[in-house]
Amino acid sequence: MEQQNIAVGLDIGTTKIVAMIGRYNEYNKVEILGIGKSKSLGVHRGVVNNITQTIQSVQQAVQEAESVSGIKIQDVVVGIAGQHIRSLQHSDYITRANADEVIDNHDIELLCNQVHKLVMLPGEEIIHVLPQEYKVDGQSEIKEPVGMYGGRVEANFHVVVGQVASIRNIGRCVKSAGLSLDTITLEPLASANAVLSQEEKEAGVALIDIGGGTTDLAIFKDGIIRHTAVIPFGGNVITEDIKEGCSIIEKQAELLKIKFGSAWPGENKDNEIVSIPGLRGREPKEITLKNLSKIIHARVVEIIEQVYLEIKNYGHEEQKKKLIAGIVLTGGGSQLKHLKQLVEYITGMDTRIGYPNEHLAGDSDAETTSPLFATAVGLVMNSLEQGRYNSPVVEDNTDTTSTENTISELNDNGTDVTTGTVPPQAKKSIFDRWAEKFKDFLDNAE
Repeated sequence: MEQQNIAVGLDIGTTKIVAMIGRYNEYNKVEILGIGKSKSLGVHRGVVNNITQTIQSVQQAVQEAESVSGIKIQDVVVGIAGQHIRSLQHSDYITRANADEVIDNHDIELLCNQVHKLVMLPGEEIIHVLPQEYKVDGQSEIKEPVGMYGGRVEANFHVVVGQVASIRNIGRCVKSAGLSLDTITLEPLASANAVLSQEEKEAGVALIDIGGGTTDLAIFKDGIIRHTAVIPFGGNVITEDIKEGCSIIEKQAELLKIKFGSAWPGENKDNEIVSIPGLRGREPKEITLKNLSKIIHARVVEIIEQVYLEIKNYGHEEQKKKLIAGIVLTGGGSQLKHLKQLVEYITGMDTRIGYPNEHLAGDSDAETTSPLFATAVGLVMNSLEQGRYNSPVVEDNTDTTSTENTISELNDNGTDVTTGTVPPQAKKSIFDRWAEKFKDFLDNAE
């Protein structure tokens, strides 16, 4: 099978690691060629805390994807989340030497490079610099300044920052698993790419991706990313509460949550009971579904309220309805029964479950279009949009990574979100220098 047009996304989550291989079909839809999934060992709240176990889990997922698709994986686009992620707003400007010449990509590159020089807290590194609106000579609300005349170019940026050690650890796991790390993308941005329509991004929408260890938030308005946040709670804390509240083991708690769990206690009657087999000859344990849903409800409300606080922090209380048209829930945690109704009840906003099927080929199976795989689908899409394909297999084990297959950090999906389409050569020219710096930085992790 021809490998040049194939992209690979690697979602290193708290509960699962997913390797997904995809390509564009003749209708320009994403065709998923293979998925590999393994239990994530060694990751806690989105942060690697056991390198050896994470490498093994990555290798297992990659091998499964390779055997399903018959394709050897070389380069991967990796998603990053975790409790160490934070974001900030920053404004910057450049004064051009000749205002009679049109603004070109080089000017935007200079402006972006200035943002990369921002002094971060010790141990932090900038992951994404996402341009929002530009200003040219005081004229505001410009989405694409390239081609215009002007002496002073300003921009507002959404800057995503993460811990250097956490980024390096992910790079180390990927390299030690025998793969080449192509780009790092913030997971909520990847999920947003997979499940949101351009119309929703224009109208204003909050994407809530409920994972195993973290809940990721991305807010869009006027087609532009406005706010991102990572809340260090996910489906795992719900399972932990069930385990403690019902005095059962974690595996049973997880199964209870998936099969019988509900975010709305009023749904269950008092006489609905489920029986759990006892351990080592002990008596079976009987648990009422009403009690189970009360435990789940309490924790889910806490998570939603934290996310809602982030949404309110983005816009003033009295304006929030105007800013956000609705909420989209995705990720494995979004499959909890009656979660949509509970989110609508707490926030008062229209809510839907986000499935990554809009951009996928029509014959994709039900598993691929599950919210569980939204991030992985988004990572594959980002890689395909940037023209970052899986390198062809080379027999002699030499390093096939070219300077173009480096970390394109700024524009992982910044162009799509902010300024529309930019020719591929322009994308590369803007970010290559920083990309090489970041690649060297990850290489030094060894």
